[in-house]
Amino acid sequence: MRCSVAILPVLSAAISVVAGAPSPGEDGKYTISSMGITAKFIPYGATLTNLFVKDKNGEDVDVVLGYDDVDYYPEDPGHPVYNSIPGRYVNRIGKGKYTIDNTTYTTQINDGSNTLHSGTNNWSYRVWNVSAATKDSITFTVRDASNSSQGMLGLVKGQVTYSVSKSTWKITMEATSPEAKTPLMLTHHTYFNLDAYKNPDTLKIWNHTLYLPYSKRYLVADDGALPTGKIATAEPNSINDFASRPGLFLGHARGDSRFSGNCGGGGACEGYNGYFLIDDAPEDAAVVQLASGFSGITADLRTDQSGVVVYSCNWMDGTADLKSTQGTKDNRKVVRSSCVAIEAQDYVDGINHPEWGRVDKQITGPGQTYSWESSWTFGNL
Repeated sequence: MRCSVAILPVLSAAISVVAGAPSPGEDGKYTISSMGITAKFIPYGATLTNLFVKDKNGEDVDVVLGYDDVDYYPEDPGHPVYNSIPGRYVNRIGKGKYTIDNTTYTTQINDGSNTLHSGTNNWSYRVWNVSAATKDSITFTVRDASNSSQGMLGLVKGQVTYSVSKSTWKITMEATSPEAKTPLMLTHHTYFNLDAYKNPDTLKIWNHTLYLPYSKRYLVADDGALPTGKIATAEPNSINDFASRPGLFLGHARGDSRFSGNCGGGGACEGYNGYFLIDDAPEDAAVVQLASGFSGITADLRTDQSGVVVYSCNWMDGTADLKSTQGTKDNRKVVRSSCVAIEAQDYVDGINHPEWGRVDKQITGPGQTYSWESSWTFGNL
C-alpha cells in the first residue's frame, strides 16, 4: 500500500480553512468528542490522526495509526495513507487504463504495473478546506480540478463530514462531477490496532479477531493485488474465511503454507490485501467486527458499500514511529503485520470488469451525486 511522494510544504504553513471556521488546537489538530469517543483531524487528506475509545478498564485508548507531528504527514516518503481519503478513485486501476464511452484514458502507474488510489496526487495528498465544525462534527471539502491526477478528467467537488455520538463515529461523503463523466469511488483508509501497541506479548495484529458475517465471497487477486475477475467462496477455516463463525483470529491460518503469499508480492506478502464482498446484509447490520481480547475493545462497521478491503500491513518495515499515545517503552515502531486497514468501498477495479455489473456505480457524470456512508461503533467484549 506504500508509494513515493515528493516533499511538500509543511502542513502548518499550508492549512487552508474557510473564513469563520474554527482554528485547530495547540497540537495543530481539530478535535470532536462525545461521551465515548474523542477524535482528532487535520486538513491534509481530511485525515483522522487520533481516535480515543474506552477499553475494558474504562481507559482511553488511541486505536488508529498516525503521527504526533502534523507537519510530518506530507513529508513521510512512504505515504501510507493513514486514515485519510484517497480519491477520486480508490484502490487499483488495472494497467493504468479505463474506458468511458469508447474513449480509453491512461492513469499514473505507481504500484507495480497498476495505478493505486489515482496516483501520487490523489486526495490524500491534498490540503482540504474546513467548511464547518462543532464540538461533535467537522466537515472538509476538496476541489479536484480536471486532470490533477493523471487521466482523471472533469472537475470534481468532494465533501466529508465526520461526527461522533455516544460510542459511534460516523463518516459521510458526497462528490459531484458537474462537467464530465469520471471515475468516482471513495473510501476511508482506516488503520487499526485496538491494543495501541501496548500488548507486551505481541505487536502483531494476528491476536485480533475479525468477523465478516456476510462476506463468504471475495475477489481473487493476482500477485500485484489486482483482481483477476474471478469471484471465489471461502470454505470454513480456509485462509480467507472470516464468515463461518465469530471469533476467528486474523492470524487463524498462519500455519497454512499459502499464508505467506496470500496477498501476493512474489510470495512475500503474508496475510491480507484483498476485497471481501458483502452479500445480503440486513439494513443497518454490522458487516465487520474487529475485536481484541487484550484491550477488550470491539469495533463494529456499518456501511452502505458493497464490500471491504482488508489489508494487514505487510509492507510496514519497522521504520515508522508510533505516536506518543501508543506503544510501551520497548515498543516504539510500526512493524510488519502490526495493524489492519479496513476500507469500505465498491469492487476493486470494477471500472474494468463489466461482468460484475459495477461500472455504472463507479462512473459519475454531469448531474449525478456520488454518496458514501459508514460508521464504526465501539464497545467491549
